[in-house]
Amino acid sequence: MDVRKLQLLRELSERGTIGAVADAVHVTPSAVSQQLKALEREAGYTLIAPAGRGVELTVAGRALAQTATEIAVAIERAEGRWREFMEQPAGEVRVLTFQTGGEMLLPGLLDRMAEVPEVVLTVSDVIGDVLDYGDLTSDHDIVIADSVATSASWHDRGLQVVPLMVEPLDVALPEDHRLARKASLSPKDVVGETWIGAPHGYPYDGVLEQVVAATGEPVRVAQRISENGIVEALVAGGHGIAILPRFTTREHENGLVTRPLVGIRARRDISALLRPDRFERPSVRLVVQALRQEARKVADAHGAV
Repeated sequence: MDVRKLQLLRELSERGTIGAVADAVHVTPSAVSQQLKALEREAGYTLIAPAGRGVELTVAGRALAQTATEIAVAIERAEGRWREFMEQPAGEVRVLTFQTGGEMLLPGLLDRMAEVPEVVLTVSDVIGDVLDYGDLTSDHDIVIADSVATSASWHDRGLQVVPLMVEPLDVALPEDHRLARKASLSPKDVVGETWIGAPHGYPYDGVLEQVVAATGEPVRVAQRISENGIVEALVAGGHGIAILPRFTTREHENGLVTRPLVGIRARRDISALLRPDRFERPSVRLVVQALRQEARKVADAHGAV
């Protein structure tokens, strides 16, 4: 079977539609369909079946897509070993990050990678809400993701998950708020407060769900804002309290303070996500190593355990 056709099947398993595969490989949907039909003839099995207005992989199709992933890993591993033999890591590495992850990690990462000019970092940030960071690994070598806990789907999809750091999520309050006198807060302390929340599915929103579970009382969310700078301004202006990340919240600078929330799991896990074949590239491995070093430096600077 043609490796290039196998790669198209793998892309279909990752991207979900013929059109998305066509866009990714810069050919027409018709050309993708023809190649996949040719692959079915080579394999001797039906690999794709109609599903509603689109298509889905059959059991045989999913098995062969997994094989295609293993082949891609083997190819990247072989090329990586050859590159290690012939030269130092080199080439472009595409990194995608969410906002506060970029604030914490990108300046130091760029400083570290400046010492390896053969590796060129191309960095971009997430635009809009993200339901699953794993979906973004198709178009980027490294995706910096945050979550309340590591998503089981990432492992189920065969993604490489590299833990970077654990960041506490604190309660942000106006400096003159009655609860600001306390050194730490429990879920019971914040019952009845008005919240500036995050969109559903964000790690911050998951903490509020835990507050509800711990107290049995609903929380009153006045606004849902994804941009932390806006949340800080609203909290400082007395429009509510919020859950915000400890390492990047500008405490005191904007007239707000943060307090630890104890008794529940108020934290987010920050990880690097990669397709397994991308992880075999020496240049990508070098960037991941630099990310881990920078994350450790940031956590140490804030006294994180």
